[in-house]
Amino acid sequence: MKEVKITVIKKTVMEDLLKEYGGEGLGICKLHEEGQEYICNGWQKPEGLCDNAWKSMMEYVIALSHGGKDFYGGWLKDENMAVISCNDGLRPVIFRVEAIN
Repeated sequence: MKEVKITVIKKTVMEDLLKEYGGEGLGICKLHEEGQEYICNGWQKPEGLCDNAWKSMMEYVIALSHGGKDFYGGWLKDENMAVISCNDGLRPVIFRVEAIN
């Protein structure tokens, strides 16, 4: 089974949605920083990774660790990776998920 590297590539805020639906003081995600990396053994959530982010990417991580690839039918330059957003609709974090060995 291959290890999988998870990298935070972008933090975003949907300002219009945050203004309409967000609670007082809610802003950009504070759990992750751009460039932050995690190594996954292929099935277990890495320590420190947000639970909701993990739920959004775990199927891709498991597939990559078992040799899966080309999830988007040629949309990405590298077929051995996926670009995944967490499921926070107000302030999503974008991750690159890639098999590394």
